[in-house]
Amino acid sequence: MLAAREHWGSRFGFIMATAGSAIGLGNIWRFPYMAGENGGSAFILIYLAVVVTFGISLVMAEMVLGRVTQRNPVGAFRALGGRGWALAGGLGVLTGFVILSFYVVVAGWTLAYIVFMAGNQLPTADPAVLGRHFSGFVGRTFSPLFAATIFMGLTAWIVAGGVGKGIERASKVLMPLLFVLLLVLVARSVTLPGADPGLAFLLTPDFSRVTIDTIISATAQAFFSLSIGMGVMITYGSYLPRNVNIPRSTLIIVLLDVGVAVLAALMVLPAVFAVGLDPSAGPGLTFITLPAVFASMPFGNLFGTLFFALLAIAALTSAVSILEPMIAWAVDEHGIGRGAATLAASLVCLLLAIPASLSFGPLSDTTLAGKTFFDWMDFLANNVMLPLGGLLVASFVGWRWAKPACTHLTNDGTLRLPWLTAWIWLLRVGAPVAIVALVWQAVSTP
Repeated sequence: MLAAREHWGSRFGFIMATAGSAIGLGNIWRFPYMAGENGGSAFILIYLAVVVTFGISLVMAEMVLGRVTQRNPVGAFRALGGRGWALAGGLGVLTGFVILSFYVVVAGWTLAYIVFMAGNQLPTADPAVLGRHFSGFVGRTFSPLFAATIFMGLTAWIVAGGVGKGIERASKVLMPLLFVLLLVLVARSVTLPGADPGLAFLLTPDFSRVTIDTIISATAQAFFSLSIGMGVMITYGSYLPRNVNIPRSTLIIVLLDVGVAVLAALMVLPAVFAVGLDPSAGPGLTFITLPAVFASMPFGNLFGTLFFALLAIAALTSAVSILEPMIAWAVDEHGIGRGAATLAASLVCLLLAIPASLSFGPLSDTTLAGKTFFDWMDFLANNVMLPLGGLLVASFVGWRWAKPACTHLTNDGTLRLPWLTAWIWLLRVGAPVAIVALVWQAVSTP
């Protein structure tokens, strides 16, 4: 017989934990530079359109799968679709392993940069010097791995505590702290002398810069940001009681996720414009350009330390959610204790993190088709595995399980949801078309 399943202790705790899953490096690290590379507010508007349509639809689909079955991704698909569909859940668990293995590497950098900023080790505003510092750090053999190990340990410690005493309790503290730090940094950024062009860049859409690549990038960002396709929302949904209003909860979570992404852009881009740097600096915007910004402002070390603390908190809440489906799978399907499962999964992720981290140093010249080990993990997870996971969820709920999904989403008819038919057709047609276009663009780009 199955053991009694642990549930979220409160709706607030569930919202904070699930929002923490969505709000991660994708929002605070990736979103600002994506907006900077793709025309500012024009990109943001397209991103919002994708989130409101496909994003909300897929998050609701995953949550209702979890709540109905009260199982992990593998068990949820097996219970409703049989052994063959269980492979779709297995893909989600495997995707989590891959993502977390390189995610902890980047997250470890955020911990290191807290120390660098607090210790006044980045006092220059010269991007070239800061670039050499960044390359020198990530190119080392042991220091980045040590930081990744600390981050993985923090993640494992929270997950090992369980749903209520671990994930929910940590989320209730970390997420409000994240919002406070974010608002403080936004207030500082938009009041910097010379920040007005950055605000104009964000608030005045330039649709002449929109191309098919912009639309694909916005779609990819929405999927990456909302943790779609890796089983997180199925797992978190499985800890929900039966009477929760899933559409309302999903809307709140998505609004928080989008709000943080937009605030992150407001935090980063006006400050970048204020000191005359390039907003389209790409991934280096966080670890190279922003330290130059902090060095150029009063109390820069303080605000820089707060920024990287914010980034680390966002990364931690997301990493917790990525690890949890693996643990739920081990506990549900194989009867392994939570502590042992957490330790084993964390060690596997750390083993995979070693070549990912060394891809920036000793293994940087070891490539396959021009990609390092880190590049391949990132490419396969974000451009193939996540979209494929989303496609399988959309196809299963939209075509095989549509009627029961609608019944359960309305809490057996107690909720009036006039848009259910549109939701089902978005899952049947809209989401698959968008996902196939995303994957095609990714694999066909040299």
